[in-house]
Amino acid sequence: MTRVLCVAALLLLAPVSGATDGMPAAARYASGDHLLTLKAVGLDRRYIVHVPPGFDSRKPMPVVIMFHGGGGTARGAMRETGWTQKADQEGFLAVFPEATPPDPTKPSRFGINGQAWNDGSGRFHSGEQDIPDIAFINAMIDDLVARFAVDRRRIYATGFSNGASMAFRVGVELSGRIAAIAPFAGTLWVTPSKLDRPVPLFYITGDADLLNPAEGGPPKLVTGAPLRAAAAKPKPPAREFIAAWVRLLGCQAEPKTAPATPGVTTVTYSGGRDGTEVRYTVIKDHGHIWPGGVNLLPESMVGKASDKFKATDAIWEFFGKHPQAAPISLPPL
Repeated sequence: MTRVLCVAALLLLAPVSGATDGMPAAARYASGDHLLTLKAVGLDRRYIVHVPPGFDSRKPMPVVIMFHGGGGTARGAMRETGWTQKADQEGFLAVFPEATPPDPTKPSRFGINGQAWNDGSGRFHSGEQDIPDIAFINAMIDDLVARFAVDRRRIYATGFSNGASMAFRVGVELSGRIAAIAPFAGTLWVTPSKLDRPVPLFYITGDADLLNPAEGGPPKLVTGAPLRAAAAKPKPPAREFIAAWVRLLGCQAEPKTAPATPGVTTVTYSGGRDGTEVRYTVIKDHGHIWPGGVNLLPESMVGKASDKFKATDAIWEFFGKHPQAAPISLPPL
């Protein structure tokens, strides 16, 4: 009896790579949060998958990948953005990968051994050490497809701050797998000349965000205090990387402005290849806080929040309009 229980426990802990006893792999995962691990380019990496209630393992589900901000964690991103609640309402897998800390042998907390993505800027330990985060996300998508019934035409990426910049990089370097991206308060640090396939972009920022200044320049705290060197690299104006993405998609150069909403301005560049578009939203008097979410940091650091816009709702609506025509299979990185 003991041997049977041990074997059963080992089977439950083993990685899932396909069907078991005629049942899809996804049948082994109940609704709720699941911490999963994998090895990518020799590094042990982690991510959390939130499975909505009542999911059908035989029906492929969309995936939204949410990248936490610099110094943050997957759990923190779950708390501040509301993506798990949205997944429960709409029926998709909400995925929260973890970046790496400077010292992987010690716990990570904001300001102390903080996690950061290698977003292409060369900043933080992740950029200085060239941590293979793109290879991790590519492997994570493979792992998701093996474990769950995934609609590979509807894998999306969003993120906050350093995580938004990572979403940009994923949209460039994994454009064959990502249907659309929606970064909030980040920067396109890489300079792509083309994409494997056109990826729609929804970019959101606040006009009172001093950590991600829409007009460009070095980031700073609300108090005016400068940041430490690793985080103080000047950022380009948002209009420059919006224009770059418009050219990548082949959109019309002149945008259309959405009907006026108090405190929110949205313009859309349409007519891109395969029906793609670029949407750009600026929130008046909004700081470095996920719009409509829970602020985890003091106002003295990130500023105030506007109540005029809910990013999670707007991003999901945008994603729903942009499934891929046909995903491109990419080799392991």
